Amino acid sequence: MTPSRKPLSRKSQASGRESARVILFNKPFDVLTQFTDKEGRKTLADFIPVPGVYAAGRLDRDSEGLVVLTDNGQLQARISHPDHAMSKTYWAQVEGIPDEAALQALCKGVELRDGPTQPARARLMDAPVQLWPRDPPIRERRHIPTAWVELTLSEGRNRQVRRMTAAVGHPTLRLIRYRVGSWTLDGLGPGEWYTVQS
Repeated sequence: MTPSRKPLSRKSQASGRESARVILFNKPFDVLTQFTDKEGRKTLADFIPVPGVYAAGRLDRDSEGLVVLTDNGQLQARISHPDHAMSKTYWAQVEGIPDEAALQALCKGVELRDGPTQPARARLMDAPVQLWPRDPPIRERRHIPTAWVELTLSEGRNRQVRRMTAAVGHPTLRLIRYRVGSWTLDGLGPGEWYTVQS
Protein backbone atom coordinates (compact mmCIF):
# COMPACT_ATOMS: atom_id res chain seq x y z
CA MET A 1 0.00 0.00 0.00
CA THR A 2 1.39 3.35 -1.05
CA PRO A 3 0.52 6.65 0.63
CA SER A 4 -0.77 9.52 -1.44
CA ARG A 5 2.22 10.87 -3.35
CA LYS A 6 0.68 14.17 -4.43
CA PRO A 7 -1.18 16.09 -1.72
CA LEU A 8 -4.33 17.65 -3.10
CA SER A 9 -5.36 21.22 -2.48
CA ARG A 10 -9.12 21.28 -2.11
CA LYS A 11 -9.31 24.55 -4.05
CA SER A 12 -7.65 25.33 -7.35
CA GLN A 13 -5.36 28.29 -6.68
CA ALA A 14 -5.71 29.54 -10.24
CA SER A 15 -9.51 29.69 -10.35
CA GLY A 16 -10.59 29.48 -6.71
CA ARG A 17 -13.04 26.74 -7.66
CA GLU A 18 -13.54 23.54 -5.70
CA SER A 19 -11.27 20.70 -6.92
CA ALA A 20 -12.26 17.08 -7.19
CA ARG A 21 -10.21 14.51 -5.34
CA VAL A 22 -9.03 11.86 -7.79
CA ILE A 23 -7.30 8.66 -6.73
CA LEU A 24 -5.68 6.19 -9.13
CA PHE A 25 -5.57 2.62 -7.82
CA ASN A 26 -4.10 -0.55 -9.30
CA LYS A 27 -6.71 -3.11 -8.27
CA PRO A 28 -5.31 -6.59 -7.69
CA PHE A 29 -7.08 -9.77 -8.77
CA ASP A 30 -9.88 -10.94 -6.42
CA VAL A 31 -10.68 -7.48 -5.02
CA LEU A 32 -14.16 -5.95 -5.29
CA THR A 33 -14.51 -2.36 -6.54
CA GLN A 34 -16.61 -1.34 -3.54
CA PHE A 35 -15.83 -0.44 0.06
CA THR A 36 -18.00 -3.00 1.89
CA ASP A 37 -18.87 -6.66 1.45
CA LYS A 38 -21.09 -8.79 3.66
CA GLU A 39 -19.22 -11.94 2.64
CA GLY A 40 -15.86 -10.73 3.92
CA ARG A 41 -14.16 -10.58 0.55
CA LYS A 42 -11.37 -8.05 -0.14
CA THR A 43 -12.61 -4.58 -1.07
CA LEU A 44 -11.21 -1.11 -1.75
CA ALA A 45 -11.29 -0.48 2.01
CA ASP A 46 -8.44 -2.98 2.42
CA PHE A 47 -6.17 -0.64 0.42
CA ILE A 48 -7.51 2.94 0.42
CA PRO A 49 -8.09 4.58 3.83
CA VAL A 50 -9.65 7.71 2.31
CA PRO A 51 -13.23 8.64 3.29
CA GLY A 52 -15.74 10.07 0.86
CA VAL A 53 -14.39 8.71 -2.43
CA TYR A 54 -16.13 6.23 -4.72
CA ALA A 55 -15.11 4.19 -7.74
CA ALA A 56 -15.98 5.80 -11.06
CA GLY A 57 -17.11 2.68 -12.88
CA ARG A 58 -16.53 -0.92 -11.99
CA LEU A 59 -13.81 -3.46 -12.65
CA ASP A 60 -14.74 -7.11 -12.21
CA ARG A 61 -13.38 -9.03 -9.25
CA ASP A 62 -11.42 -11.32 -11.58
CA SER A 63 -9.90 -8.40 -13.51
CA GLU A 64 -6.94 -6.23 -12.51
CA GLY A 65 -5.71 -2.74 -13.14
CA LEU A 66 -6.72 0.88 -13.08
CA VAL A 67 -9.65 2.05 -10.98
CA VAL A 68 -10.32 5.79 -10.72
CA LEU A 69 -11.95 7.00 -7.51
CA THR A 70 -13.31 10.46 -6.85
CA ASP A 71 -15.43 12.46 -4.39
CA ASN A 72 -17.04 14.45 -7.22
CA GLY A 73 -20.35 13.12 -8.55
CA GLN A 74 -20.14 14.98 -11.88
CA LEU A 75 -16.66 13.65 -12.55
CA GLN A 76 -17.75 10.16 -11.53
CA ALA A 77 -20.60 10.30 -14.07
CA ARG A 78 -18.31 11.69 -16.77
CA ILE A 79 -15.92 8.76 -16.31
CA SER A 80 -18.43 5.96 -15.94
CA HIS A 81 -21.57 6.89 -17.90
CA PRO A 82 -21.71 5.46 -21.45
CA ASP A 83 -23.13 8.73 -22.83
CA HIS A 84 -19.72 10.39 -22.31
CA ALA A 85 -17.85 7.61 -24.18
CA MET A 86 -14.61 8.05 -22.20
CA SER A 87 -12.21 5.58 -23.78
CA LYS A 88 -10.53 2.84 -21.78
CA THR A 89 -7.64 0.59 -22.79
CA TYR A 90 -7.35 -3.01 -21.67
CA TRP A 91 -4.61 -5.61 -21.93
CA ALA A 92 -6.07 -9.08 -22.42
CA GLN A 93 -4.07 -12.28 -22.29
CA VAL A 94 -6.04 -14.63 -24.50
CA GLU A 95 -6.01 -18.30 -25.37
CA GLY A 96 -4.50 -18.93 -28.80
CA ILE A 97 -3.03 -16.33 -31.15
CA PRO A 98 -5.61 -14.10 -32.87
CA ASP A 99 -5.14 -13.73 -36.63
CA GLU A 100 -5.83 -10.60 -38.65
CA ALA A 101 -9.46 -11.60 -39.22
CA ALA A 102 -10.08 -11.89 -35.46
CA LEU A 103 -8.43 -8.50 -34.81
CA GLN A 104 -10.47 -6.87 -37.59
CA ALA A 105 -13.66 -8.33 -36.13
CA LEU A 106 -12.82 -6.82 -32.75
CA CYS A 107 -12.16 -3.47 -34.45
CA LYS A 108 -15.37 -3.45 -36.51
CA GLY A 109 -17.58 -4.71 -33.68
CA VAL A 110 -18.79 -8.18 -32.77
CA GLU A 111 -22.31 -9.43 -32.18
CA LEU A 112 -23.02 -10.12 -28.50
CA ARG A 113 -26.25 -11.25 -26.87
CA ASP A 114 -27.09 -7.63 -26.01
CA GLY A 115 -26.33 -6.38 -29.53
CA PRO A 116 -23.30 -5.46 -31.63
CA THR A 117 -20.38 -3.68 -30.01
CA GLN A 118 -19.21 -0.30 -31.23
CA PRO A 119 -16.00 -0.04 -33.28
CA ALA A 120 -12.88 -0.44 -31.14
CA ARG A 121 -9.12 -0.51 -31.56
CA ALA A 122 -7.37 -3.86 -31.24
CA ARG A 123 -3.82 -5.00 -31.82
CA LEU A 124 -1.48 -7.76 -30.77
CA MET A 125 1.11 -6.63 -28.24
CA ASP A 126 4.09 -8.04 -26.37
CA ALA A 127 3.54 -9.00 -22.74
CA PRO A 128 3.52 -5.72 -20.76
CA VAL A 129 7.00 -4.79 -19.52
CA GLN A 130 5.70 -3.83 -16.07
CA LEU A 131 3.61 -7.00 -15.70
CA TRP A 132 3.41 -8.36 -12.17
CA PRO A 133 2.73 -12.00 -11.28
CA ARG A 134 -0.92 -12.80 -10.71
CA ASP A 135 -1.96 -14.65 -7.56
CA PRO A 136 -3.18 -17.25 -8.36
CA PRO A 137 -1.58 -17.70 -11.79
CA ILE A 138 -3.80 -18.14 -14.84
CA ARG A 139 -4.61 -21.66 -16.01
CA GLU A 140 -2.42 -22.66 -18.94
CA ARG A 141 -2.84 -25.54 -21.35
CA ARG A 142 0.34 -27.19 -22.40
CA HIS A 143 -0.40 -27.32 -26.13
CA ILE A 144 -2.27 -24.01 -26.51
CA PRO A 145 -0.21 -20.81 -26.72
CA THR A 146 -1.39 -17.49 -25.34
CA ALA A 147 -1.10 -13.94 -26.70
CA TRP A 148 -1.66 -10.40 -25.46
CA VAL A 149 -4.18 -8.10 -27.13
CA GLU A 150 -4.52 -4.38 -26.47
CA LEU A 151 -8.16 -3.34 -26.82
CA THR A 152 -9.46 0.23 -26.57
CA LEU A 153 -13.21 0.74 -26.09
CA SER A 154 -15.48 3.74 -25.77
CA GLU A 155 -18.36 1.79 -24.24
CA GLY A 156 -18.48 -0.22 -21.04
CA ARG A 157 -20.87 -3.16 -21.04
CA ASN A 158 -20.72 -5.84 -18.40
CA ARG A 159 -17.69 -8.10 -18.97
CA GLN A 160 -17.42 -6.68 -22.48
CA VAL A 161 -13.77 -7.43 -23.24
CA ARG A 162 -14.11 -11.04 -22.12
CA ARG A 163 -17.25 -11.49 -24.20
CA MET A 164 -15.67 -9.87 -27.26
CA THR A 165 -12.53 -12.01 -27.26
CA ALA A 166 -14.61 -15.16 -26.67
CA ALA A 167 -16.83 -14.20 -29.63
CA VAL A 168 -13.81 -14.28 -31.97
CA GLY A 169 -12.59 -17.60 -30.57
CA HIS A 170 -9.97 -16.41 -28.06
CA PRO A 171 -11.20 -16.56 -24.44
CA THR A 172 -9.57 -14.08 -22.07
CA LEU A 173 -7.38 -15.68 -19.39
CA ARG A 174 -6.18 -12.49 -17.73
CA LEU A 175 -7.52 -8.95 -18.04
CA ILE A 176 -5.82 -5.71 -16.98
CA ARG A 177 -7.27 -2.23 -17.44
CA TYR A 178 -4.34 0.00 -18.36
CA ARG A 179 -5.96 3.36 -19.13
CA VAL A 180 -9.09 5.39 -18.29
CA GLY A 181 -9.27 8.63 -20.27
CA SER A 182 -5.86 10.28 -19.83
CA TRP A 183 -4.96 8.35 -16.65
CA THR A 184 -2.82 5.21 -16.82
CA LEU A 185 -1.34 2.51 -14.60
CA ASP A 186 2.19 3.80 -15.15
CA GLY A 187 4.16 3.79 -11.89
CA LEU A 188 1.57 1.79 -9.94
CA GLY A 189 2.23 -1.70 -8.64
CA PRO A 190 -0.69 -3.96 -7.67
CA GLY A 191 -2.45 -2.63 -4.57
CA GLU A 192 -0.78 0.80 -4.86
CA TRP A 193 -2.58 4.13 -5.20
CA TYR A 194 -1.92 7.85 -5.32
CA THR A 195 -3.84 11.10 -5.55
CA VAL A 196 -3.70 13.30 -8.65
CA GLN A 197 -4.85 16.87 -9.25
CA SER A 198 -8.06 16.91 -11.31
